[in-house]
Amino acid sequence: MRYPYVPTILAVAALSTYVTSLSAQTAATAETAAVERVTSDLRFLAEDAREGRGVGTEGLDQAAEYVAQSFRAAGLEPGGPDGFFQYFEISPSAPGAAHTNLGGSRVRNVIGVLPGRGPLAGQVVVVGAHYDHLGYGIAQFSLDPDSVQVIHNGADDNASGTAALLEIARLLGARNDANRRTIAFVAFTAEELGTIGSQYYAEHPVLPHDSTYAMLNFDMVGRLRGDSLVVIGAASAEELQQIVESVNTDFAMSLAWQSDPWGRSDHSSFYAKQIPVVHFFTDLHEDYHRTTDDWDKINTAGIARIADFAANLATDLATRSAPLTYVDVPRPTPPAAQAGRRRASLGTIPDMTDSPGGVRLSGVRAGTAADEAGLQAGDILIQIGEHEVKNLNDMQTALMAYQAGDTVLLVVLREGERIEANATLK
Repeated sequence: MRYPYVPTILAVAALSTYVTSLSAQTAATAETAAVERVTSDLRFLAEDAREGRGVGTEGLDQAAEYVAQSFRAAGLEPGGPDGFFQYFEISPSAPGAAHTNLGGSRVRNVIGVLPGRGPLAGQVVVVGAHYDHLGYGIAQFSLDPDSVQVIHNGADDNASGTAALLEIARLLGARNDANRRTIAFVAFTAEELGTIGSQYYAEHPVLPHDSTYAMLNFDMVGRLRGDSLVVIGAASAEELQQIVESVNTDFAMSLAWQSDPWGRSDHSSFYAKQIPVVHFFTDLHEDYHRTTDDWDKINTAGIARIADFAANLATDLATRSAPLTYVDVPRPTPPAAQAGRRRASLGTIPDMTDSPGGVRLSGVRAGTAADEAGLQAGDILIQIGEHEVKNLNDMQTALMAYQAGDTVLLVVLREGERIEANATLK
């Protein structure tokens, strides 16, 4: 007679170890595949053949077609009036186009939709990123003033956010939630000219704005360092920070909170319509709006990690039964420029992941006022001239009080030591 097999404690432990090992191998394989997909997307979008994805270039059109094909491959349905596309013309009076020859240009947002299911299907979560950049350099926006007519590839700004958008679409397209809001994936055009594409979408949404639950935005997410992710705009709804923190329990990202939901990216077009927003960002760097913002400097594994994090957040928002409580945060009043004065620049790269009571510098651009004054990465700027600096808004206000050519006193803390230096603003 055969007795039934009873697994020993040792056998159970071995089986558990095997299952854990197999699960780890599967996760590692999936992670590797995600990084490969993101890298492929990024290299296509940020290579020279795309001409910097500037408005009016063939490269921008190629990027739009690539995004549409990727949406289709992810299982999304066309969400625009013309298949995956939402065409419109840039008004010549648009602020960013007023001093260029781009007014009247015909451009397009790219929209893919993952239809909702069940009672929540009539509401929408928008996931967005802009796919344009500066093309061959726009004099008003390029920080390489001698490099106009040279391709600005915009690998971080914002091929990185577009690659994250495509990866999130793939991840969510493979999920099967029984009761889920509709998710609209939107690649915005003409952001560099003043969030023109997102403003147009905000006036012509896939579903009415009173049905829009939240908007997630990805702009410059390609330089993840130390898992430090800047989360902007969570103050736009009472519950948002707690929801993001809950998702983060599985990722252990180092989250730096910037509560202000207003900002110079596409999420502000939605917040202006009283829609809660979250904007993801991996901070500024010395290649921002320069010809050196190339794909080989991008942390593609970091983009894949952010996309995985954001896909989980989007799922939570799409399946959450309770409403979000919108918070009306007043729009900051920009400092008034003085008539006839040239805008002053210090040349620092602020670290937005830290709030040490001043503005910590993550870098200093060569040949700038800050460089000539001896400022260094890691310094905490606490004073410009007569103005105390506690945050980025204070820093901007202080600089607006001066003009290029003025010499001002700078005060920084360096490893706890107070250091003073004079700088002639550029």
